[in-house]
Amino acid sequence: MAGEVRQLVRDTETDLLFNHSTRVYFFGALTGKRRGLKFDPELLYTGAMFHDMGLTEKYSTSQNRFEVDSANAARAFLRAYAIAERDVEAVWDAVALHTTPGIPEHKRAEVALLTSGVEMDVMGIAYEQFSEAQRDAVLAAYPRGMSFKLGIIHAFHQGMKHRPDSTFGTVNDDVLAYCDPSFKRTDFCKLILESPWRA
Repeated sequence: MAGEVRQLVRDTETDLLFNHSTRVYFFGALTGKRRGLKFDPELLYTGAMFHDMGLTEKYSTSQNRFEVDSANAARAFLRAYAIAERDVEAVWDAVALHTTPGIPEHKRAEVALLTSGVEMDVMGIAYEQFSEAQRDAVLAAYPRGMSFKLGIIHAFHQGMKHRPDSTFGTVNDDVLAYCDPSFKRTDFCKLILESPWRA
């Protein structure tokens, strides 16, 4: 199954997203081992490899949050392998929640570790908790390249610019605001104050 996941993502995503997704798996798995957590490596791998699938060309007209498109793709893939529904839903949660701070760490290990892997690779959270040898080994196999930071922001923007409303209330708002000066954030307080309720 892992080989099928790898090939599907290799054929679908850019090198930047494929390498990022693979590093997410390794950083998540290393975090799990360091913390002594029990997790299913195949489920974690599947979640990591699918977590940005919703940013790809296939979803260029979708109005869902890209995380939901990614999670739905992972779910469909796993169901084709007759994976237990409890495990399918854990991967769905892991993918769907990976940009929602403060929640994944309270879920199953696969959910928490996917987010940990994303946070490490994108923002360097817990960077010092990985040895230099661990970081170097992961990067040697799946390099970041010379401009990953700007590249991943651009990839996020490309995958979300056609669905700006889907970023409301998420960190994805920051990406659109950074890349597009004309982007107008939805103001939650304004929605409350301008609602039809009198008080």
